[in-house]
Amino acid sequence: MFRRDFLSIIPVLPAFAAGQGTTAGAAGGPLLYEWRQYSMRTGTQARRLDEYLRDALIPALTRLGHTPVGVFQVTFGLPTPTVFVLTPFASADALAAREAKLGADEAYVKAAAAYLEAPATDPVYVRQEVSILTAFPKFPRIAVPAATANRGPRIFELRTYESPSEQAHLKKVKMFEEIGEIEIFTRVGLTPVFFSRTLAGPRMPSLMYMLTHENLAARDKNWSGFGGDPEWRKLAQTPGYSDPEIVSNITDILLRPAAYSQI
Repeated sequence: MFRRDFLSIIPVLPAFAAGQGTTAGAAGGPLLYEWRQYSMRTGTQARRLDEYLRDALIPALTRLGHTPVGVFQVTFGLPTPTVFVLTPFASADALAAREAKLGADEAYVKAAAAYLEAPATDPVYVRQEVSILTAFPKFPRIAVPAATANRGPRIFELRTYESPSEQAHLKKVKMFEEIGEIEIFTRVGLTPVFFSRTLAGPRMPSLMYMLTHENLAARDKNWSGFGGDPEWRKLAQTPGYSDPEIVSNITDILLRPAAYSQI
């Protein structure tokens, strides 16, 4: 997709809260997120990608002000080794300019040489897949878990909700944004990291969000509390908003943070 084509789609996307669009800018609107997936073979690829992300990419993105950057390794839900990188951007312009700015960063180019110059006979990864997301206006920024500061125990859960139509998708977004699902999450102990909808990527229309848990036992306890919550049960049974009506598929992936992840 050309830069002008990508930028042109942003203003026409529907707004989800009164008077708020989906672009980010000087007014402090919702961020854009790049969600990048690296699929690899077993062997040296995971180590080499790790070195690139830790020593080259994240320092360069930090210098450009694109923080916090999250790096997550799959533990359940996809073939391994698979690594995801979450990068926030204040605007579509910032996202579009990222590649050129990295190329002009001498420290990045030097640190990334082994990655950038990897031969076709010995690549660092099998493939990359990228989704561009826009944060929910009600949850416009990444919430960094408190445990990140001291590298405390934490796991992450990425959930993707696909819908059978654009209208059904907007109803599912509305459940989070306007009808109280986010508030129920936080009340029962499910701790969000971000909420977003997909602007460009596979499996559209869809929304994506991430939760953090101390461990698997805490995850099971909090989800159990959510499932039995009277307000959630009432909301889930509201005509026109039940999962069979507006959700066609749910994907659930468990992740662990890389040691150098900023999230």
